[in-house]
Amino acid sequence: MTAGVPGRDRPVRRLVGVGRTALAAASRRAELAVPVALAVLSQAEVLLRSTDLAGGFAALLLLGLASTLPLALVLGTGRLARSGAALALSLACVLSLVPFGGLTVAGVVAQLVGVYVLGRAGATRLGGVLVLPYVVIALCSHEQLTRIVAVLVATLASAAAATGITHHVRSTTQAHSATEQAFADTLLEHAARGERARIARELHDVVAHHISMIAVQAETARLTTPGLPADGATRLLAIGDTARTALTEMRRLLGVLREDADTGVQRHPQPGLGQLLDLVDASRDAAGSSTRLIVSGPITRLDPGIEVTAYRIVQEALTNARRHAPGAAVDVELRYGDADLALRVRDNGPGSTATPSGHGLLGMRERAATVGGTLRTGPAPGGGFLVEARLPVTSEEAVALP
Repeated sequence: MTAGVPGRDRPVRRLVGVGRTALAAASRRAELAVPVALAVLSQAEVLLRSTDLAGGFAALLLLGLASTLPLALVLGTGRLARSGAALALSLACVLSLVPFGGLTVAGVVAQLVGVYVLGRAGATRLGGVLVLPYVVIALCSHEQLTRIVAVLVATLASAAAATGITHHVRSTTQAHSATEQAFADTLLEHAARGERARIARELHDVVAHHISMIAVQAETARLTTPGLPADGATRLLAIGDTARTALTEMRRLLGVLREDADTGVQRHPQPGLGQLLDLVDASRDAAGSSTRLIVSGPITRLDPGIEVTAYRIVQEALTNARRHAPGAAVDVELRYGDADLALRVRDNGPGSTATPSGHGLLGMRERAATVGGTLRTGPAPGGGFLVEARLPVTSEEAVALP
């Protein structure tokens, strides 16, 4: 990534700035083009109607410019300039209509555009003020043509103002809805973080205390029991080491749950099949019996979810073997296939006539199901207990290792 290299992104920023400047200039030219075009049309209309107008030819030319050119400021961004220009434009239109009877079509268009822009900008009162003079003219004028033009302009201006106000209300509602949605998402995120932190605290307070007590009591028993055989001391040492390892791993997982955890906590990635040999060695040392790892098939790097699932299943199966068949030899078989990964953990203990039940076996079955696999447990043929799992592997996940 080059985003952090000093000076590397300056040409990109310069190009973006030039683009924005060009767009702003083009938009401003478009805003100026409309009033200028209307001003030219108003002048042409006054010249064409010069024989029909009662008088004040020069004044009508000036009023034609005054009723169109201020639209450039109305289309601008300044609120004060927009309001003043709209008032000036409306005044010029009224003066063109009442004394001279020469309100141009371009002036009417500029008046309608100005009222619409004011309504869309949220200046609803000012838009109503600009429509009001035409209503008064329609009611008070004695000239029939003037009254007709005033009614027409008042009607069209009211419709333009209503359209602008509708667009303003719609955009404001959308902005409020987006803000409320963002606020709700933020509250939900904070609530989720708080719940994760609460769960992490309770797990730490309850589970960590008992695991720590197991480690302390095992160490105390090893050091204070007189005449303790060497094998018993080794077992107690293994119990303490296992408890401390479990406590360290639990704290790492809790560090993921709570973002307010101590930043000094060292985090490690989830284990995979690469750490399976270490797990078998640790189980052999803790149980004091034969534990073998048998691997067949082309070894491939699998999806991390498949690998951590396989690791946890083997870990729980070895734990169950130490608990229910202490001293029994255990074989861990791992077979890489084209479509699945097969796991077999078998001990040569006394076995059981019924399938054991417990959270460990249920957890293994749930882990296998989360990745689309299956798990079978029960007495092994010829004696002992067998844990067998099949985890699906797609061609996209498998990557052959050198």
